Amino acid sequence: MHNVKKSTNRGFEQPRLDLIKCPTCKGRAVVEGVFFELACTDCNGSGWVVEGSRLVLSLEHLVTQLSFKLQAAEQEIKQMKRPSVMQGPEQHYQGSNRRGAGGSNFTGD
Repeated sequence: MHNVKKSTNRGFEQPRLDLIKCPTCKGRAVVEGVFFELACTDCNGSGWVVEGSRLVLSLEHLVTQLSFKLQAAEQEIKQMKRPSVMQGPEQHYQGSNRRGAGGSNFTGD
């Protein structure tokens, strides 16, 4: 029997590309035609291109990159929703100081 060492390499990983809004359609995915809106040909109707190169991604790569972008946005939203640690005057104003009637918060307003 051969002793096979497992590789620590996780295999193929998709690179994270920085996407920007298409400068032609300004991220709307459509451009104004003579009579109606047309799908933007500069971004394949996605509204996104690769930053710096303005490379248009194929649909399968675009879906993956947009998923990465969505996950990052959801993580940022989650962090913003977390209650922040109050400091300074806000801490005294928002927190309970038990100086009011019946031990309630007194703010001096």
